Amino acid sequence: MSDTKETKQTAKLPSHVAYQVRDREGQKGFWTRIGTAWANADGKGFNIQLEALPLDGRIVLRVASEKKD
Repeated sequence: MSDTKETKQTAKLPSHVAYQVRDREGQKGFWTRIGTAWANADGKGFNIQLEALPLDGRIVLRVASEKKD
């Protein structure tokens, strides 16, 4: 039973972080965190919650890590 409870708590954490990436000439891209994503229960998609909508650049989803951004 404790395995089920632990799995449910883990499932609430986002599996990915969404970033806006803007390329700059001659420099590395500028990354801004704009949201999070969770895998659907059936494993065939994601629910994405954006806190900002970029007007330029691209959106990149990266696996969430323990590291603070």
